[in-house]
Amino acid sequence: MAEHRYEEKNDAEQNRFLKYTVTILSDYRLYLLLLPIIIWYGLWFYKPLAGLLIAFKNYQPNLGVWESDFVGFANFGSLVSGTWAPQFWRAFRNTFVISLYGFIFGFPIPILLAIFFSEITRNGLRGITQTFSYLPHFLSEVTITGLVLTLLYNGEVTTGVIAQFLINLGVISETTKIMQNAEYFRPVFIMTGIWKEAGYSSIVYFAAIMAISPVLYEALKVDGGNKLQEIRFVTFPGMAPTLIIMIVLRIGNMLSVGYERVILLYNANTYETADVLSTFVFRIGLEGGNQSIGAAAGMFEALIGFALVVGANFISREISDSSLW
Repeated sequence: MAEHRYEEKNDAEQNRFLKYTVTILSDYRLYLLLLPIIIWYGLWFYKPLAGLLIAFKNYQPNLGVWESDFVGFANFGSLVSGTWAPQFWRAFRNTFVISLYGFIFGFPIPILLAIFFSEITRNGLRGITQTFSYLPHFLSEVTITGLVLTLLYNGEVTTGVIAQFLINLGVISETTKIMQNAEYFRPVFIMTGIWKEAGYSSIVYFAAIMAISPVLYEALKVDGGNKLQEIRFVTFPGMAPTLIIMIVLRIGNMLSVGYERVILLYNANTYETADVLSTFVFRIGLEGGNQSIGAAAGMFEALIGFALVVGANFISREISDSSLW
């Protein structure tokens, strides 16, 4: 009886393997097209995972990863409560605060832009406005930060347009150096991010709005609904699955603040509010040559991000019908 059951299981596995083989061979052209993407992900996302071993070792470049001494969780202890704790927790706090402010003030802007674009009836005008809103996304971080520094520059001879405007309003004094002042870094960073990415991020929400059936809007008009009621009772419910997915992804990236813009904008005077986990890893791991501590900080950031994604997805699945998995 046991042998018969084993043979049935073996036959089922062979049939399944044969079925998958036939499917792959029949669509081999599609899998060949997919192969470069698989190789790219393998080389750039999965192969570097071996470098995480550095976080558990006293890494010495001359010895390599495998020959360096294994120290267990000592590097993590040094981050959390040891030598590097003050700088690490400052970077952790700044990362969380910047991400939280970016979520609160930046997340609604693409949604409002998408609603605004959907209300423009002339396709030509809509295309022009969308193009101008997308344009900053395609500019490099160096270009964007260069423009920001120029506009906010407050020098003895020349002053940027925005800096001069703030001086005229009495918001800042003529001697205030905006980019040398720690309290101004977060607002400047967040507004720069909104300016650069809001238009491009609105594409997914605009697509969700365009997928809503026009019949729903017509039915609401027949019932006497106005424009605000259309947005409240038709547009937002129709966008709900997309909104939930984007919120889950955004929560998962709460500790992922890109280091490029921060490095280009910050300086020694603004470390107190500008230094984030990614720049901490860059300064300690690459510039400082302490790869073990940098790898431990990067792994800590990744684990917290993973936990946030899992938690947000679980909550989304419990309270709604939409989730990543």
